[in-house]
Amino acid sequence: MTPITLESITQNELKPPRIVVYGPAGVGKTTFGAGAPNPVFIQTEDGLGSITAPAFPLARSYGDVMEALAVLLNEEHDYKSVVLDSLDWLEPLVWEATCKRLGVASIEAPGYGKGYVEASQEWRRLFDTLTMLRDKRGMIVILIAHSQVTRVDDPTTAPYDSMGLKLNKRAAAVASEYSDVIGFATFEIFTKSEESKFGNTTNRAITSGKRVLRLTGSPAYTAKNRYGLPDAVNLSWTDFENEFLKR
Repeated sequence: MTPITLESITQNELKPPRIVVYGPAGVGKTTFGAGAPNPVFIQTEDGLGSITAPAFPLARSYGDVMEALAVLLNEEHDYKSVVLDSLDWLEPLVWEATCKRLGVASIEAPGYGKGYVEASQEWRRLFDTLTMLRDKRGMIVILIAHSQVTRVDDPTTAPYDSMGLKLNKRAAAVASEYSDVIGFATFEIFTKSEESKFGNTTNRAITSGKRVLRLTGSPAYTAKNRYGLPDAVNLSWTDFENEFLKR
């Protein structure tokens, strides 16, 4: 075993980011991924639509996804970004692989949430492989997911609703642990107060049509970044990259 000395200390280098982008359908998450440098898509749903981008055949199993990642890891190519679209459509495939490994018919079969605990092994294998792509091949990792309203039970305050990843809470926790950036993609929304003819005041939600990527967490939604990025940027790869390169 090599002894640890002061000479063994190295300077940490900035690596390509591992990004989770989640939000409602149609907001532009896939377009964001397609704007990344020389991307290739691993699809678990047919989300590209009219977007022209290189993509592996639609994955029908967890094994298909892992095989595509192995190809990117082991074969020569010029792709600089991998986009997995989407995590929530991958989740049933993860459960299927977990059930096959355990020899059970349903992810609920082990009881008391044990199936979801076991599924964390498949999720960690996936994220470990994505991290290898980042570290060994220098690839940007972009993971797309849909959003859902989740209940937050905070012991310091009353329970409240928050927007989060459309995943089982254990899978969402693994995604949060591994990612460098979690961005909530949404339309910019304002509230406008209006007085009705009966003298009551009502609030109406309106949007400017602008699409933004929120990068700092709040009680209203899950978000984070490890780079000191602004609270929000326009939902475009160019705008995100410009801020990232400033760090």
